[in-house]
Amino acid sequence: MLLCFALSRCAVSPTGDKLYITNLYEDKLLTLARDGTLLATFKDPALDGPYGLYVTPAGQVLVCERLSFSKLQMDSEDRSKLATLATRERDGVRYPMSVCYSSTTTSIIVGQWVNDNILVFRVE
Repeated sequence: MLLCFALSRCAVSPTGDKLYITNLYEDKLLTLARDGTLLATFKDPALDGPYGLYVTPAGQVLVCERLSFSKLQMDSEDRSKLATLATRERDGVRYPMSVCYSSTTTSIIVGQWVNDNILVFRVE
């Protein structure tokens, strides 16, 4: 059973048929159908404290974790982590709380909790 305080953020797929929800305390990303049916639960040992969440126009899911943020491929058939895009050690990411993608600048923008820095990563 999910406790409502454990659910952190939600985002809708570009087609509007899926809802993604982060579960901070159980380290999960849930995928629900429009009617609320649970389609998938993504849990990975590397998924640590998922919080911020964004779905790109291409349907890729960006997730902020405690000390990094990742790009996930989430659907009911293939639930897998594609890449860790940035980490604390490599990029200085510390407690990222929000993430979004700008198609205008082809950048991923990350807001952090512990300081006033906003990180911008160019992607191709």
